Amino acid sequence: MIRCYITDRLSCPRDLLDCIERNARAGVDYIQLREKDLDGRELIALAKAALVRLGGTTAKLLINERADVALASGAHGVHLRSRAILPAEWRRVMPGGFLIGVSCHTLDDLQQAEGADFAFYSPVFDSPGKGPALGLDALGEAARSTSIPVLALGGITWDNAVQCVRAGAAGIAAIRLFQNG
Repeated sequence: MIRCYITDRLSCPRDLLDCIERNARAGVDYIQLREKDLDGRELIALAKAALVRLGGTTAKLLINERADVALASGAHGVHLRSRAILPAEWRRVMPGGFLIGVSCHTLDDLQQAEGADFAFYSPVFDSPGKGPALGLDALGEAARSTSIPVLALGGITWDNAVQCVRAGAAGIAAIRLFQNG
């Protein structure tokens, strides 16, 4: 099961870099640095510090929506919102091995995400401010509709993570699950 920790330093109960390192050492596959309020320089500095903390682990650092910051900091990839520039377009200009994730909320979004390394599908369960839950049946349909790995996002707990994988998800993505654990 693929696991992705999405950061939110403003709600993190401890130092964010400590939380990043703890999750990386616990075997999280991806860490999405999602600090939307930081400017480019601040985000590059944070990404570089996070990369130091990932040393000796297999975790990959992705930068939320900022391919420029990902490249400048040496991060492993970028995570895009749905309806952004298509992953196939990014592939033409990114270095080999650069990871691309995409957030998706519909089957159409997933079709547009072809060429990405993985996609989030959300919200699967109730999650504050994310709209109505799509549910496990929709998650299963989403996972079957694409060739890329689909990660369940939105209201994910350790209890329902297994249900997500049984429904067809390749893994899970979450903020609170990893940040507060």
